[in-house]
Amino acid sequence: MSTTPSLTPLPLFDPRLVPVRAESSTLPPVPRDRLSAEALRQRFQHPPPWQPEVRQEPRFADRAPAAAAVLVPLVERPGGLTVLLTERTTNLSTHSGQVAFPGGKVDPEDADVTAAALREAREEVDLRPEFTEVIGQLPVYVTGTQFIVTPVVALVRPGFVLHLNPSEVAQAFEVPLAFLMDPAHHRRHRLEWDGHAREWYSMPYIDAAQASVGSGETPRGAPEGVEHFIWGATAGMLRNLYRFLSA
Repeated sequence: MSTTPSLTPLPLFDPRLVPVRAESSTLPPVPRDRLSAEALRQRFQHPPPWQPEVRQEPRFADRAPAAAAVLVPLVERPGGLTVLLTERTTNLSTHSGQVAFPGGKVDPEDADVTAAALREAREEVDLRPEFTEVIGQLPVYVTGTQFIVTPVVALVRPGFVLHLNPSEVAQAFEVPLAFLMDPAHHRRHRLEWDGHAREWYSMPYIDAAQASVGSGETPRGAPEGVEHFIWGATAGMLRNLYRFLSA
């Protein structure tokens, strides 16, 4: 008989509506000269002393831990590096509908976490390995759903053409790395339920390049464009990347 205590199920909620606990705008953004492809190569080759801020979420799923890997694709655009992200379809069993890095569980056939991350990126969005240059890894991040995730960071040269796997990915988009590496855009939320508390970061990004089709008139004072609500594990790993690059 198992002695593991049962977990209180996490209630359904809209993360956009959970109160913001604290802002991080007093922290400085990562200097622009650290956000070039060459600067990132050097940073991963010669990392400074630093500590990740977010390593493990409170457990809220009764499942066995599973090794996983995600690719953090940094696309080399003329205006600066961008981060390629996906929005997961709503039919997936875990993290459905959320903004995520391409990634998933490490399969027995994968040589290592890097191979798993590259395979998942190929399967989800058809990002081919010949366009990627893996430059390093961030510390392991354990999700509340018990995925032990290794973020694999890669530079991606332009010229790739994405083909989304419709069973896993609803859309793919890019966010400027400089935006995500500015704590003025980081928000920390807190949710309390049944005597427990859960906290996470969010980094909402308004994509002005995407037209809002069929949404009606934009309310006065509201930003125009499509909001990508980056939160949870993805935002936590990006927060760790901020700590790494700002150290």
